Amino acid sequence: MSAFPVLFVCLGNICRSPLAEGIFRHLTTEIGAQDRFPTDSAGTGGWHNGHAPDSRSVQVAREHGIDISGLRARRVEPADFDRFALILAMDQSNLRHLRGMAPAGSSASVALFGAYALGREVDIPDPYYGGIEGFHDVYNMLFAGCRSMVEKLDAERASWSGNTSSVR
Repeated sequence: MSAFPVLFVCLGNICRSPLAEGIFRHLTTEIGAQDRFPTDSAGTGGWHNGHAPDSRSVQVAREHGIDISGLRARRVEPADFDRFALILAMDQSNLRHLRGMAPAGSSASVALFGAYALGREVDIPDPYYGGIEGFHDVYNMLFAGCRSMVEKLDAERASWSGNTSSVR
């Protein structure tokens, strides 16, 4: 069965999206599903290309046993819309920008992270201009959403391959 790659997208790819990538990778690795659900992150803007995540994102991730210090920011590129099955924007502004960037006929599903992962039309706030507490709040939102996604995607994959079970 082929992989289901997921791309997380925020504005500069230094706060929210690398944190989501790290959390999602951590959770899929815990259940041995990292090869089934490869992940990456990117920004709709490219001014941080090549930079490490914001030190506050790195700190909050590290507090939860996740190392994102080796990630490097990059900008979304046209090929991403065919390379990834699912592209999740952290907020409505980035969602609009992604939809405008998508090449005609691209295969990726593009959605709002909050709608897809949390089940409600909510933006993941950009913590960049605030203090560390905003990064903790964002981590909690992203963790809840990523945990929900991993459970949902893993269950869907099991049903695709006929590995469903019925517990009574």
